[in-house]
Amino acid sequence: QALLVESGGGLVQPGGSLRLSCAASTNIFTIYSHTMGWYRQAPGKQRELVAAITSGGSTNYADSVKGRFTISRDNTKNTVYLQMNSLKPDDTAVYYCNAHRIDADYWGRGTQVTVSS
Repeated sequence: QALLVESGGGLVQPGGSLRLSCAASTNIFTIYSHTMGWYRQAPGKQRELVAAITSGGSTNYADSVKGRFTISRDNTKNTVYLQMNSLKPDDTAVYYCNAHRIDADYWGRGTQVTVSS
């Protein structure tokens, strides 16, 4: 059973928007004590951090997405979101969800985001 399941990816035109969701398996763990992050990996490139949100709600973003992407979390739904606006072709990648704390590190299987006209 997957611990983290991403959804919301797809094909979008430049300038468009997508909202990614990452749902954690409630019967296995809850996200409230974890730092949640979104990473992405484009073909031929290393996986990179896109955005993260701590258990206290502090956020940080990659410079390339600041002002365009917003990460949020809903602990009651055991879900983290990534709102992506003003998408560019360079945003094309597989997006992965991560749940991290000092004694645990979980990854989802990823969702493809393609930005193309």
